[in-house]
Amino acid sequence: MKVQISDIVSGKDRGKKIDYTFEIPAFDFEGDTIKSLGFCEVVGAISSDSDILVLNAKIKADLEMICSRCLDTFIYPIDIDIEERFTTNRNSENDEAIVVMDDVLNITEIVETSIISTLPIKRVCKNDCKGLCQECGCNLNYDSCSCQKEDVDIRFEALRGLFDNKEV
Repeated sequence: MKVQISDIVSGKDRGKKIDYTFEIPAFDFEGDTIKSLGFCEVVGAISSDSDILVLNAKIKADLEMICSRCLDTFIYPIDIDIEERFTTNRNSENDEAIVVMDDVLNITEIVETSIISTLPIKRVCKNDCKGLCQECGCNLNYDSCSCQKEDVDIRFEALRGLFDNKEV
């Protein structure tokens, strides 16, 4: 959705309501492809305070992600509120406002950027995800395996043989 800034700043519309849905295209984030399930809903308003535009919006979407531990896909719900400030005045002293060079403000780009900035660095399907077995690759959330799990620091692996061969 694109909004004419000049209409809001000039005083014709001192505010504009935003209520639209769009489909977020699949995007790459830290090596994973993240897909949208359904549409992204954006509800809010843009208002003008002298030469500052304030965008307040609520964003809702469901994203399909891959768990970092077990590699299963899961649904990650997005439900965030954003507040962004913009200005067309290049000499503005407001540090919080983003200077917009064009007369058009692309709300879709702002929403997509806000969604990406809220994504977790470590994406897990649930807090207690057990992940995969390091030996056989079994998903430990669904199955248990019979692999021997010796928790040995690989830096000390060479020392293990010293004590096994010792004769009394």
